[in-house]
Amino acid sequence: MSLNSVNIMGNLTRDPESKSTPSGKSVCKMSIANNRVYVKNGEKVTEVSYFDIDVWGVVADNCAKYLKKGSGIIVEGRLRQDRWEKDGKTQSRVTITANNIHFLPKRTDDGGAAQRSRSENDMSAPSQSVDDIAWEE
Repeated sequence: MSLNSVNIMGNLTRDPESKSTPSGKSVCKMSIANNRVYVKNGEKVTEVSYFDIDVWGVVADNCAKYLKKGSGIIVEGRLRQDRWEKDGKTQSRVTITANNIHFLPKRTDDGGAAQRSRSENDMSAPSQSVDDIAWEE
């Protein structure tokens, strides 16, 4: 038995890159930054981690259409490890293959959440909208 599940929230580090496979399936590649803030020896420390994300199908189309560098998202998915040989050495990279992407509300200059139209909140189905996420103000 095994379990491979990840949920992570962060901001896009670059604009999403959308492509179509030879079979016509959409894939969108993104990268997010995730911050961990903690106190060490009385000082606040921020640790930043970066993750590559692959999204497929209708959700990929919506990500390419509505997201841009700096957009906040929550990713639900699984980890995938790619391995290859280069110069006689085995290389590897872990990426997140997303099942769902939740768009976070845009922030205004005063720190509040800006209003979005219903179409910007929708993903591939009405149940995948930002309205389904409980937010603390």
